[in-house]
Amino acid sequence: MTKLLLIVAFTIGIVLWFKRTSRREPPRGQRAAEDMVRCEVCRVNLPRSEAILSRGHIYCCDEHRLRGH
Repeated sequence: MTKLLLIVAFTIGIVLWFKRTSRREPPRGQRAAEDMVRCEVCRVNLPRSEAILSRGHIYCCDEHRLRGH
């Protein structure tokens, strides 16, 4: 009986440990929230990491950066 209780307790401990460690990583396919910015030319919103910053203005593509305002 004691061996059975030890096996159950050990199994519960392993399951809890795996649950705790899996929370540290975001699920696959999900990214952290990111700031959105607006293109100066077409006014479309896009993530800051995809935007082009030139002379203090934000653009969605190189064509709009060259056109400028």
